[in-house]
Amino acid sequence: MPSTAAATVAAVLPYIDSWLEYRAWKLRVPGVQAAIYFDGETRFSKAYGFADVEAKVPLTTDHLFRIASHSKTFTATAVLQLVEAGQLRLDDTAGDFVPELVEAQSPVALVTVRDLLEHSAGVIRDGLDGDYWQHTRPFPDEAELVAMIVDGGDKFLPGESFNYTNIGYSLLGLIVAAASGVSYNEYVAAEIVDRLGLKNTGPELDDARSGDYASGYTGFHTSLVRRKVDHVDTRAMAAATGFYGTADDLVLYFAAHLPGDTRLLSDASKRLQQREHWQSDAAQPGSAHYGLGMIIEKIDGHRVVGHSGGYPGHITRSFFDPAAGLAVSVMTNAVDGPAGELSTGILRLIDAALVQAPALTLTLSGAAGDAVDIDSARFTGRFANLWGVLDVVQLGERLVSISPGSPNPLDGLDELEIVDENTLRIRKGSGFGSVGELMHYEFDADGAVTLLRGSGGMSMWPLDRLGEPHPLP
Repeated sequence: MPSTAAATVAAVLPYIDSWLEYRAWKLRVPGVQAAIYFDGETRFSKAYGFADVEAKVPLTTDHLFRIASHSKTFTATAVLQLVEAGQLRLDDTAGDFVPELVEAQSPVALVTVRDLLEHSAGVIRDGLDGDYWQHTRPFPDEAELVAMIVDGGDKFLPGESFNYTNIGYSLLGLIVAAASGVSYNEYVAAEIVDRLGLKNTGPELDDARSGDYASGYTGFHTSLVRRKVDHVDTRAMAAATGFYGTADDLVLYFAAHLPGDTRLLSDASKRLQQREHWQSDAAQPGSAHYGLGMIIEKIDGHRVVGHSGGYPGHITRSFFDPAAGLAVSVMTNAVDGPAGELSTGILRLIDAALVQAPALTLTLSGAAGDAVDIDSARFTGRFANLWGVLDVVQLGERLVSISPGSPNPLDGLDELEIVDENTLRIRKGSGFGSVGELMHYEFDADGAVTLLRGSGGMSMWPLDRLGEPHPLP
């Protein structure tokens, strides 16, 4: 990322902070943790809400989240490391490393490591009894996992189509163990976590750190009251869903997958991992693609690579843009947590800040003929009325108004221009709005805004003057 762009992104981080705080409060998410990496280091790391709502324990950036299917990125990275070391090949079969499959004459014995990494092996997704995802029974151990695969674990021919499978990635965990000579958990801890110096990441529930985990909660889809969800060991499915981590650690981990960083993999292996091997739904042109343990998506003008995660009580998402050298991670501790919405919103706000536009300060002629500069910061703030909330914010070179109540922060964005020290004009926006009309401000003796007569001529007031916008649950 060029230095000028990096400076612009850094300047928008305070607004991203404010936006995340408001979105977390509005959606009544128990807690949100977010981190942003660019220009060679982590530039933003914040936490909002609670790790434990009932005990009123504030969430911190060090609280641990179960990052679920992020685990697949670690597993794929481990496999590619072993390929580079000559300890396995992508065209080796599952039966080469798990002889029980051969002995049972399971068709899955013939699927390749590559098939499993791509989710094209035709393996059943979660088994015939997937209620371990609801904690009504334990996650399968190794013997049960193999039995699930042997007893009807194949549903399609290998290479026939993309079919996401947690069972298939759990099988890859057994393959990593067999190829490396140590357990899956030991291998990824030593060769990925420790190699990067990640202090708050691991492949499975760590009982010694039980007090460090953010509590997980149920969603609002069946009740208006959230209930706690316990953390449990994922046993033989750690390679598919067992990992824990923090947003801080996740952006550093994904930064190690950027071009030129060879701490984990060569650039050749990273290109293979991040290549679009399958489209999730070929009938939908905009649907996501899958590489080797990585989801590849298009977000506006970005091609991003990463993964989401859904563990009972925790929803998470992380991605990186290899071209921009940017990584974003968002953790939420509710089964309906908006990690996807928030991570995408962060990227869109960064993009909006990078749009070039006319300068934001206006120079007028004073009474004595002297030049008077009007700083756009005078007009910024968060305002509210009966109909909603409006943010007037400086995004890079533009002064804009946006609605923080919208899942997409750029929906309904209006570009503004300064008319005089008390007035803005809506210069550009949707024709359903008030383009071309004026926004009038009133200020107190200290220069603080007391009233904004905004779009549509309706009065709005600073939100912080209307009462506490973020009350405790």
